[in-house]
Amino acid sequence: MRYDVKKDWFHTNPKVQSVRKRLVGRKGTDGIVFRVFVYLLIISVGFTFLYPFIYLGLISLQSPQDVLNSSVGLIPSEIYLENYTKAFKTIGFWNALQESVTIALLPSLAQVFSTALIGYGLSRFNFKFKNIVIVLILFTFIIPAPVLMIPTYLMYRDLGILGDIGVFVYPALFGQGIRSTIFIMIFYQFFNMIPKVLDEAALVDGAGPLQVFFRIAIPLAVPSLIVVFLFSFVWYWNETYLTSLYMEDARTLPIQLSRFAASFREQFGNVDTNGAEFEDELNEAIYMAGTLVSVLPLLLLYFGLQRWFVEGVDRSGITGE
Repeated sequence: MRYDVKKDWFHTNPKVQSVRKRLVGRKGTDGIVFRVFVYLLIISVGFTFLYPFIYLGLISLQSPQDVLNSSVGLIPSEIYLENYTKAFKTIGFWNALQESVTIALLPSLAQVFSTALIGYGLSRFNFKFKNIVIVLILFTFIIPAPVLMIPTYLMYRDLGILGDIGVFVYPALFGQGIRSTIFIMIFYQFFNMIPKVLDEAALVDGAGPLQVFFRIAIPLAVPSLIVVFLFSFVWYWNETYLTSLYMEDARTLPIQLSRFAASFREQFGNVDTNGAEFEDELNEAIYMAGTLVSVLPLLLLYFGLQRWFVEGVDRSGITGE
């Protein structure tokens, strides 16, 4: 034999081999050592992402005395919920939530429909200058947004839609919403993976192009629809500059959070930090409560759609590159 396995005690003892299989496994990736390493890695990475939320939650529950006491770390000495009461009142939570949902939801739905239709058209139909159209769509993503801000503002002013939700809905309906290019490419790539035989079979049965789109393509694209909707919703939700520029009276949760200090002083005054008066003084704990209140709706939305979101990211080919 060209290669001989050395038959010593370590390789022949049954107990040693049993322990070795448990620790290392048959393939080296199914043993206890490898699993412990993977779990420790996952816990470390998970803690890195979760720590800011843990910090927010614990600090927001601290009383004014805990904030002043340097001996108190992250763990509050008592659960103090008054911070959330003041944060809700300062932000005007329910009115701000309603306005945030309106400004984010309507353009997101319009953008999902338009980008899906455009992506499907580019994927399924061949026409003259198709490649040029795709290049032009990608070119709109390359142009910096500030370059188009002034002409866009003047156009909206001439159309008479400034200060109205239409400044976000109308562009989204025509595939020109916030980062629409990314969503068009997501649908374009997804529909390319669907066999055209399904479309041809439906056409043979008498279905038209729109019927094929709504009855075949859309049901198969549900994971991509969820991904595009979530990304679009979050980007419209977090957009403060354009919202303040086009809708001066908007009071969304992110905008209210950016004005938190001024709004707090308007409602509770600007008292000196001494003794009991610190109860009504803006402090880090109230800031953390306001921040957590502002991001809580998005967290609940993500957890509600988590399964479809992960599946959509996997099937749409979205990476972190």
